[in-house]
Amino acid sequence: MAAAIIIGIVSLAYKPAYAVTLNNEFIGYTTNKSKLQNRINEYMKKGDGENIAFVDIEILPEYSFCFLKRSTITNDDAILKDVKELGTTYYEYYAITVDNEEKNYTKTKTEAEAIIDELKEQKSDNISKVGYIRVHDTELKEFSDTETVVSALYVKPKPVVRTTSDYGLTYVALSDTSNKPDLGMSFSSPVSGVITSRYGYRGGERHTGLDIGAGTGTPIRAVAAGTVVYSGNAGNGYGNYIRISHGNGVETLYAHCSALYVTAGQWVEQGENIAAVGSTGRSSGPHLHIEIRVNGESLNPELYVY
Repeated sequence: MAAAIIIGIVSLAYKPAYAVTLNNEFIGYTTNKSKLQNRINEYMKKGDGENIAFVDIEILPEYSFCFLKRSTITNDDAILKDVKELGTTYYEYYAITVDNEEKNYTKTKTEAEAIIDELKEQKSDNISKVGYIRVHDTELKEFSDTETVVSALYVKPKPVVRTTSDYGLTYVALSDTSNKPDLGMSFSSPVSGVITSRYGYRGGERHTGLDIGAGTGTPIRAVAAGTVVYSGNAGNGYGNYIRISHGNGVETLYAHCSALYVTAGQWVEQGENIAAVGSTGRSSGPHLHIEIRVNGESLNPELYVY
């Protein structure tokens, strides 16, 4: 009976608790050891803030059971703060690499993959050397957005030089499809036939257009809508030819025709028959010689019409 009375008196005046020590130094009391330790464990897993992989805390608190006067204040927040101060934070992020050298950093794997995909889409000349790795470090790097990284890493592709032979003509042609200028319009095919000579250099001379072999009389179609600025024979090697303006300095030229169906000043629609394949002018056989010009400078028609 006396023991029960004593226990009752003690329970009225005192409460069970735990004295918490850290590195053998007393840092406070807690009434719920499990709850406090769970908060510490959760902090070690996630930390406080973004891009944290984990927090390494080598020295964890120790707990000793005791009774406290009910008026004694416990403070789990203060204890947790002291524990956090001993932790080392490791961040997780992604490094964009070139030749295995870290160049830029992103928060997520998704952002890193988007950068690689964009460089592939733009056919960056260094794409085979670009990659990404996951990084765990105690230092948090400065992150860059996709556009900034792509702009910084993009390397303009070099023209690919190839030697080819078409119908007995051997020459060097330039192919730079990865750097195709946007002319602000779409083009359709001008004629049904087979490419017999490509844009580029042959025999030391520059071939400014694309030759498409087809039978005499095969219809030639306008590759885009525009105004006919020339239709006739100027004695310049093109034979009978047509030049069409499509606006913004873009013109197309159709040469060696056997017949011309349109006249200067006439508006033509894309796909409209404007002439027929022939072999007039400086030509060794029936074919269409087509050129695409921008402000007088020729572009490779194969990038647009075939």
